Amino acid sequence: MLSTLTKTKFGSALRSFSVWSRVPLGPPDPIMGLNEAFKKDNDPRKVNLGVGAYRDDNGKPVILECVQKSMQLMEREYADFDYLPVDGHPEFIEESIKLAYGHEHKLVQSHAIAGCQALSGTGSLRLCAAFLRRFYHSKEIYLPDITWPNHRNVFRDSGLELKSYKYYQPKTKGLDYDTLLFDLRRIPNGSVVLFHASAHNPTGVDPKPEQWDKIRDVLKEKNMISVFDMAYQGYTSGDPERDAYSVRSFVDAGIPVLLAQSFAKNMGLYGLRVGLFSVVCENQSEAQAVQSQLKQLARPLWSNPPIIGARIVSGVLKNQELYTLWLNEIKKMATRSNSMRKAMVDNLKALNSPHIWDHITEQVGMFAYTGLSVDTTRRLRTDFHIYLTHDGRISVPGLNTKNVEYVAKAFHEVTKNEPSL
Repeated sequence: MLSTLTKTKFGSALRSFSVWSRVPLGPPDPIMGLNEAFKKDNDPRKVNLGVGAYRDDNGKPVILECVQKSMQLMEREYADFDYLPVDGHPEFIEESIKLAYGHEHKLVQSHAIAGCQALSGTGSLRLCAAFLRRFYHSKEIYLPDITWPNHRNVFRDSGLELKSYKYYQPKTKGLDYDTLLFDLRRIPNGSVVLFHASAHNPTGVDPKPEQWDKIRDVLKEKNMISVFDMAYQGYTSGDPERDAYSVRSFVDAGIPVLLAQSFAKNMGLYGLRVGLFSVVCENQSEAQAVQSQLKQLARPLWSNPPIIGARIVSGVLKNQELYTLWLNEIKKMATRSNSMRKAMVDNLKALNSPHIWDHITEQVGMFAYTGLSVDTTRRLRTDFHIYLTHDGRISVPGLNTKNVEYVAKAFHEVTKNEPSL
């Protein structure tokens, strides 16, 4: 009897372990996979141009001085790590909204913008998707035809149907502006459209202010909803005010704006997952209702957001001395990145490259969309130990004065016999 019972239990255990036998192995993340391969590479010449994170001229991660000082103040001001409210750190919410929309904006002053702390940009976008899924009649979202790959994952897995509009022109390696406007005019009235607020990822191609104005006018005319992914405010140009132009222009035109903010890139808080999702409303009463629903949506997603990063960011933004220090540091980060763009192009020209590389200096932000083919990126990795994504995107801060000449020579070697980029 005992033997039979034991066999029965053992058989049940085997069946329970085989329940997941048909789950397929998931594909590796293309960016994180590159990073792991880079770490395993023992060649001293290796260069990592894949991961989207700022590095100094020695190739090292940077903790901003303003962040360090905010952490010191935090240690003196806070005595515990108790739970935050479901919608997050109140000062962080307030200061983040001011940074994005402008301290003196009437909607900021009248508390007509609802905000909820989230897990960096990805969490902010996921909360945005959940909000749209529950409260907006359209269950579709239009993304640029080339965009950050995780956009598709976030909105698809949230139950929204993905559509696209033309954004990038491979021949010019710039904005396909006319086709973009044409596509937007064909999209049904009332649709939801996502834009990168600045420093489009992966192309580094942004509309000029006057082009943003035309895009804005089309959305206004067609009563569309705009979703902005703002991951690089301050880092794009070195000026947070300038980098917020698109968002503020749409808000001033009365277009409904949903905004996903992240402080990973512009404050170097990658692993602390600091973000905010905000919704522009008509008045304070509407904002209070929206915020109450954001809390309902956030509660089953992450219950309560992390506290450390929110304290650091609010400490920088509310303290004039630290805020000024941050402005200086973010300007230096943007300047270094731009200098590396120029150095890369100058080196390629000095090598008498048969191709035109000016698009690298014309693009902005953390990334450059080089135009390299899959075969050339693969050769860069195998022959020169230079790691970049297969679409030819490079993380510009991965370049420095010690490796840019080597990288340029490698780029020249793999492209000199190519008819075009």
